[in-house]
Amino acid sequence: MFLQIGEIAEQIPEISPHHKCEYVDQIFKTSPRLQGVCVIENGQAVALIMRIRFYQQIGTLYGYTLYMGRPVELVMDRNPLVVDYKTPITEVSRLAMDRSEEHLYDYVLVTHEEHLFGAVSVRDLLLNFAEIQAVAASFLNPLTGLPGNLSINEWMVKSLLQEQFSVLYIDLDHFKAYNDSYGFKEGDRMIQAAAEILKHSALQLEGFLGHIGGDDFIIFINNYQFEDCCKRIIKEFETAVKGFYHPGHLAQQYVLAETRSGRMEKIPLVSISVAVVTNRFRQFATIEALSEEAARIKKRCKMIKGSSYVDDSDLVVSRSGN
Repeated sequence: MFLQIGEIAEQIPEISPHHKCEYVDQIFKTSPRLQGVCVIENGQAVALIMRIRFYQQIGTLYGYTLYMGRPVELVMDRNPLVVDYKTPITEVSRLAMDRSEEHLYDYVLVTHEEHLFGAVSVRDLLLNFAEIQAVAASFLNPLTGLPGNLSINEWMVKSLLQEQFSVLYIDLDHFKAYNDSYGFKEGDRMIQAAAEILKHSALQLEGFLGHIGGDDFIIFINNYQFEDCCKRIIKEFETAVKGFYHPGHLAQQYVLAETRSGRMEKIPLVSISVAVVTNRFRQFATIEALSEEAARIKKRCKMIKGSSYVDDSDLVVSRSGN
């Protein structure tokens, strides 16, 4: 898959501003599929002549007589879209689509080290952009737009190589009861709200946030400064979650919902749990070992009523006891 615009650029003819229009006419007639030519002056791409507009001007009542024997500077576009070789295709697509309708289908000129490298047609640009979007979608969770399990696994492996790391496993407690009581649409809204809270926290830590699936998230950071982050996540979620319940449920602090065994029970309101695994006290050789430790801490976290976070500091106690 191509990511940089220069990777899909193709060479096009180069002419000077002093070439006559009849020379451009000859180029287009000998290359029927060619859409445009670039005008070069002092080694720089300064203008573009697109086939369709060239013949629109030449094809007027007096156009042939007026232009054919005269320099192309009379018909060239002096403000083409010019981008560097390394510009992302996604960014070029945005710039190209922001052009006026008249220039929407013009070539995009691509330079490398300030010299013309080639040009990209809008057709090729959009085809590659669509491919990038399709591939990106396979890496993203469709509900939150956050990186999914493919990216998470990559970050898991990267973390094992870090001198310091903290991995925060986050999930919502009693979410099924809320989903059953309020419906999937409201459940999705709550997950999206949780994702927004986690985005801000991950951004402040310069960490990576991923959406494992459902109501499970993960944050990777390359230090041990997670405590304030956990407290902030809990505080913000506890405030936000109140807006998802009817006043009656807020007053009684539970909903009546069916359990997995089929019985109706009082289920507490949704809370948030954060299980933190670090390499402060233990080294992990595999991601499986890391996941096992996370499951152990997550189990402890779930035993605490309400929103909470638990880290691996109990390892110090157990080691000193040994």
